[in-house]
Amino acid sequence: MGTAAESAASAAGGAARQGGQPMRQVRRLRLVGASGAVPRARDFTRRALQDWGWLPAATADQRAAAEDVLLVVSELVTNACLHANGPEELRVGANAKVLRLEIVDLGAGSPSPRTPHRAGRPGGHGMFIVQRLCLDWGVVRNPEGPGKTVWAELAAPH
Repeated sequence: MGTAAESAASAAGGAARQGGQPMRQVRRLRLVGASGAVPRARDFTRRALQDWGWLPAATADQRAAAEDVLLVVSELVTNACLHANGPEELRVGANAKVLRLEIVDLGAGSPSPRTPHRAGRPGGHGMFIVQRLCLDWGVVRNPEGPGKTVWAELAAPH
């Protein structure tokens, strides 16, 4: 399924540091031109969570934390597919306290939660969900050309 390049740990890139502390582990998945980007990204993230001991979850809180991570991955990759001509790469990084997700794309726009948020209105819920589930999230523009990295951080389960 995955290649060595997809699962190789790397200290390079934005996922390498969180709050000045290095990520203990970082995995990358190239998604350029991939069909089924959302399920591929979820499966890749699920495997990382299993390897890092988040899954299988021992408690309901741990299970909820892992489900939140998979939902945020789905929303970020879906946004890149809908609004940025598709994702280029997914990075998943973890240390003892935080899991960081990064989606790299070539889009010019910036994601933002729809305001005002209307629960019954179709579409536009992705970044609202990300904002609600994450400790923090943001956008970093690529200084060398088009595109950006959308990142989100979630608390590690206890």
